[in-house]
Amino acid sequence: MIALLTDFGTRDGFVGAMKGVILSINPGVQIVDISHEVEPFNILEGALLLKAHYRYFPKGTVFVAVVDPGVGSERKPVALKVGEYFFVGPDNGVFDLVVRELEGPPSAVVLENEKYQLPRVNNTFHGRDIFAPAAAYISKGTPLEEFGRRIDYELKLSFPEVKREENTLRGEIIHFDRFGNAVTNIPCGSYSHGEFRGENLKVVPFFQAGESEKLNLICGSFGLMELFTPMGNAREKFGLRLGEEVKVWLS
Repeated sequence: MIALLTDFGTRDGFVGAMKGVILSINPGVQIVDISHEVEPFNILEGALLLKAHYRYFPKGTVFVAVVDPGVGSERKPVALKVGEYFFVGPDNGVFDLVVRELEGPPSAVVLENEKYQLPRVNNTFHGRDIFAPAAAYISKGTPLEEFGRRIDYELKLSFPEVKREENTLRGEIIHFDRFGNAVTNIPCGSYSHGEFRGENLKVVPFFQAGESEKLNLICGSFGLMELFTPMGNAREKFGLRLGEEVKVWLS
């Protein structure tokens, strides 16, 4: 199975071209779309989506993650094996959160063997010309060492760390989902209450348990605590901003 995650959208046919390349090489492989609506060039958002969803795929799945503002530059195209999964894409941090979570160092190679690439007339579409072919060949069982030299994977993504202070955790807003919920960097856990902009926040087990017209805290589908307001867009209603501090108290 090959799973695709990009910031390409669906308007311009880029995703379709990638699928065409994959199926030309491995007609029998199953392709699943995680999302193609990552905010353009937002590597952190791509990394968060990948971390949130990879675990629900079968072992051996090849994930192609292309959020690539540095396409054509010095950044390397890479393939990794981490745990029981493969990851293909730019070496720009989009895989960092998965690498941090899975045990053991990743096996990483640079995608430099042109035998496993399409001929290129430009350097603007590595998703089609480098990453899609590599994923297809990996799904057919081609060993990673066939694609290029091995490298040591280095973390690149600047991800804010949660601060522990006695019985509290201090984090911040790092992402907004399409409903306007504010995803923080605080991991899901047992918390008695929270604080934001000097106001106490109720921690609830499901959305409808939240206080109407107020901000509440919930363990969200990213595995992180989220600020939300029931049946409303918290980002717009309260003018929430990335980087704003959120505090929780351990139960």
